[in-house]
Amino acid sequence: MKYSVVRTDTADAHIRRIVLFVAEKFGNEIALEKLDRLENEIRLLEDNPLLGEIPKYPSLKRRGYRYLGVEKNLIFYKTDETRHMVIIHAVFDQRQDYLSIIRGL
Repeated sequence: MKYSVVRTDTADAHIRRIVLFVAEKFGNEIALEKLDRLENEIRLLEDNPLLGEIPKYPSLKRRGYRYLGVEKNLIFYKTDETRHMVIIHAVFDQRQDYLSIIRGL
């Protein structure tokens, strides 16, 4: 069964920030390619919500997060099995202190 994928406002803001950063550093064409790669990976969750990995940090595991790695970015999400939904909560550069940031969500 296909899952619907929903992005939180926080996740949308993170994606916007990443794309704007890439545009500033490398140009609009590269930024649009980055956006396409992120969105394509997110779309894969419609058919396979368990595609992502379980985080190594116990606090993130307990909260039910999974993540997908896309180049240098990590897409954090949860699944709602009863509503057949994947909720994208955050998107980080893997070099950030994402553990501290995501604990605040």
